[in-house]
Amino acid sequence: QVQLVESGGGLVQPGGSLRLSCAASGSIFSINRMGWYRPAPGKQRELVASITRGGTTKYADSVKGRFSISRDNAKNTVSLQMNSLKRENTADYYCSTDVRNGIWDASSRYWGQGTQVTVSS
Repeated sequence: QVQLVESGGGLVQPGGSLRLSCAASGSIFSINRMGWYRPAPGKQRELVASITRGGTTKYADSVKGRFSISRDNAKNTVSLQMNSLKRENTADYYCSTDVRNGIWDASSRYWGQGTQVTVSS
């Protein structure tokens, strides 16, 4: 139905930067919210950042001022610019999208496979 392909993870030193990207394809009528999540203790996943179709953003307190989320509605892509990375940002990051497959369909959430970010010297 909908495929999400993530890229951009890797190894970076503390204080460095990475840019994660996610491209959605498949049966897509419209995409509202797009976001990035990471695993969290006691939870399935926690929100890192999200952005609506209209451009409203939301960030976890721990990344405010360092991470920036953006999207290209024409290309169905979302990116996460990660600056001033810290060791505690090490995790697998998962892209998510809220997609309507057709004009009469309700929104469904899809997930990517995850991309690994390792912050280490």
